[in-house]
Amino acid sequence: MKIGKVELENNIVLAPMAGISDLPFRIICKKYGKPGLVYTEMISSRGIFFDDEKTNRLLNIREEERPISVQIFGNNPEVMAAAASKIEKIADIIDINMGCPAPKIVKNGDGSKLLLNLDLAGEIVERVVKKVNVPVTVKIRKGFERDSDVSVEAAKVIEKAGASGIIVHGRTREEYYSGKVDLESIKKVKEAVKIPVIGNGDICSYADVKNMIDYTRCDGIMIGRAALGNPWIFKELNYFLKNREHVGAHICARTYTMRPYKCRKTRINFKTFKFIS
Repeated sequence: MKIGKVELENNIVLAPMAGISDLPFRIICKKYGKPGLVYTEMISSRGIFFDDEKTNRLLNIREEERPISVQIFGNNPEVMAAAASKIEKIADIIDINMGCPAPKIVKNGDGSKLLLNLDLAGEIVERVVKKVNVPVTVKIRKGFERDSDVSVEAAKVIEKAGASGIIVHGRTREEYYSGKVDLESIKKVKEAVKIPVIGNGDICSYADVKNMIDYTRCDGIMIGRAALGNPWIFKELNYFLKNREHVGAHICARTYTMRPYKCRKTRINFKTFKFIS
């Protein structure tokens, strides 16, 4: 998969997760899972703009984790563009967060709240794209209210503004992480735009990957919660995409013990896992 001028080794992507996708976590996932692209945690554009020390620590990036997408959030086009310009030298891709459902983000008009003002959303993307020379992507949800779906309209606005890719989480803001991901919204976005579309939501196994890609025809898959305690999931799913068969029969003898993690469909406790050579 190619995003702008950035060629990815594979189309399995580590999601931005606040408080989780820090430098150590990204390096572990890169070493043992080899995702084609990793994301930083979401980072405040205002924090970057005002050179906040705590914010700057989130921008600690190492060469071994590249290519990397630095995700920023905010609702001021001028500040967003200025922040993007400041981080351009360390980012392979800059991503704009328009999907975060957290109350403290939404109440400031950031994250998924921008889905209620697509004119402003488009202006932000356009200003950022014009300010930097690296590809710009946008991560969205299907809508804000529980029964809304503005994903196609938002995707068209984002593409017109010059973005090089779009990530779609098939839930609304009000749904948070409840229920099931709406694959139909991802499929409609893929059919509506020409830029790469990455599907996000409920990817916990090779069966989930097969279902999402076969149904939506999306260009890539983003993994979030399922990577907690299981950095090998990227390698397992990438093997499946390349060979269209379950990885279980093609693992090496080396074993690793991992801490428990919870997925929507699976609860995994202490046990031994094998990792692909």
